[in-house]
Amino acid sequence: MSRDPKMINLALQGGGAHGAFGWGVLDALLEDGRLDFDGISGTSAGSMNAVLLVDGMAEGGRERAREKLHEFWYGVSRTGSPFSTFGQQTADWLAGNHHGGWPLQEWTKMWAGWWNASAQGGKYNPLRDLLAAQVDFERVRCCAGTKLFVAATDVNSGNVRVFQKQDITLDALLASACLPYLYPAVEIEGRHYWDGGYMGNPALFPLFYQTDTRDILIVHINPIRRPGVPTQPQEVMERLNEITFNASLLREFRAIAFVQKLLDEDWLRPEYRDRLKYLLMHSIRADDALADLSSSTKLVTHWNFLVMLKERGRTAAQAWLANHFKDVGKRGSVDIRREFLSDDPL
Repeated sequence: MSRDPKMINLALQGGGAHGAFGWGVLDALLEDGRLDFDGISGTSAGSMNAVLLVDGMAEGGRERAREKLHEFWYGVSRTGSPFSTFGQQTADWLAGNHHGGWPLQEWTKMWAGWWNASAQGGKYNPLRDLLAAQVDFERVRCCAGTKLFVAATDVNSGNVRVFQKQDITLDALLASACLPYLYPAVEIEGRHYWDGGYMGNPALFPLFYQTDTRDILIVHINPIRRPGVPTQPQEVMERLNEITFNASLLREFRAIAFVQKLLDEDWLRPEYRDRLKYLLMHSIRADDALADLSSSTKLVTHWNFLVMLKERGRTAAQAWLANHFKDVGKRGSVDIRREFLSDDPL
């Protein structure tokens, strides 16, 4: 381990059970030990990974953070499918493993789960007890060091709400992962929230303004590019899901690319240049790593499946470290406009 780890920001996407890929990435980064984290921004499953990492680091350092992430995802597998009220039969149906139309009993089961959650004042969520048992939220709020940002979507305004470390509670974490077709909106201080993925998956702007380091490593969960054009209804729905949950991130990429262009081409007066931060962007993509998995498998929480995702995340992180650790603090390792905004006219 380096005596003086390099500082970097992490941006962790959400994606249901596919968040176990992010678990694997974090596990490899923590094991490697050459990076410290100035700030972490997470959404949905990414926010859970972020909070568990910060809590574990505060409790006992890197190894404890690795243990807490393992304990959480093992708990997810034991709970069943906390990212869904559907049950496995409906997950199979969404994956195309069905005969005929939508099973009436599964449709009924889905809405029965929703109404059960609603009848309990929105408090029903299999993740609630798991997170309450495994995260010391007071320790998270009070710990020094890594800044923490958790995104949720305000139902009424349509804006992103970013909960900072001092505001993070169990409800804030559940709000970040509240898919509206699975659970009623989470109420916090008179406001109602849905999954943060609609408006910030993850939110990058807090890392621009509230951290010192210029390096941001984005851990993707939702593939941005896929070959071919979907033709079947299920394929169309799944690709729309991926596009929707990447849209806010691509908008922020466009803003970053514009600022980089201003600085690269010397469009600013010298007295204004220091007011803008030239961000050094890095990326661990999911396009290849998760290309063989449909969106419906975000509901699958079998332990072997989660471990497989973790190992893919570890492999991706180890490859990134081997190829790009040397770039941290010196240069970005991803060309945003070429890799993410190739159709952008800027």
